[in-house]
Amino acid sequence: MRDSTPGAVAAKIGRYTFLSVLLGFFALPMLWLASAPFNAHPTLNVSISSFTLHNFSVLLKDPYALPSLWNSLLLAGGTALLTVGFAAAAAYALSRVRVPGRDGILYALLLLSSIVTGTAAMVPLFQLAFKLHLIDSRLGVILVFTGGLIPAAIFILKDFTDNMPRSYEESARVFGASPFQIIGHIVLPMIRPGLATVTVWAVVNVWSSFLIPYILVRTPEKYPASVVLYTFYTEGGQPNLALISAFSLLYSIPVVVLYLFVSHRYGFRFHGGIKR
Repeated sequence: MRDSTPGAVAAKIGRYTFLSVLLGFFALPMLWLASAPFNAHPTLNVSISSFTLHNFSVLLKDPYALPSLWNSLLLAGGTALLTVGFAAAAAYALSRVRVPGRDGILYALLLLSSIVTGTAAMVPLFQLAFKLHLIDSRLGVILVFTGGLIPAAIFILKDFTDNMPRSYEESARVFGASPFQIIGHIVLPMIRPGLATVTVWAVVNVWSSFLIPYILVRTPEKYPASVVLYTFYTEGGQPNLALISAFSLLYSIPVVVLYLFVSHRYGFRFHGGIKR
């Protein structure tokens, strides 16, 4: 029988009340993001006093708003591609080749990448980009992001590769498969959930980053959306809520679409190899 004592009922009410408050705390920003862009006079409150599309029409006239979304896609896509490619190759090598001090090297890279973040290393990174003539270059921004994300990406993908059965690779070698065929037809398909994890993680990191592109990019036409978003403030620091809300809605759509795609494809039940 279900416990229907006053104490149990009170505990259940308290639990559901807490969950409702917690859900409302996280839902209110999403409700504001969905309502404010269509409000003629948006405030910090969640309401639509008068429905309008004027905010989007003004935003479309901005010469940097929509191109910045394309710039963000280039930076995020390029970084994700390089990060996944290099990290997958390194993770496979560390997983299959017996290198002296392998685990120590991996943990040292992960520790250093966590301690020396992009903010702390911004001065030497700027000097390095300047020496290599990569200032105001999308490639320079992509390389900086990639270098910062690779250590953690290797750590993630190595776990997926370790869980992959070696017997499949050995069977492929028996039938005459080359190393590249083994990697392309066996290894990569088996660690696809890990590759998807790293891809989403890399895209989100680049998509939300402000400091690195703000310092390394000089031409307004090359600014990503994270930098252009801050141009909708006045010199006195007053936000233009109409433009910020409309641009924020457009800014969030690619990440939401990526999340829905990966969630539909993998359900975010990631696991290494084919074992469950």
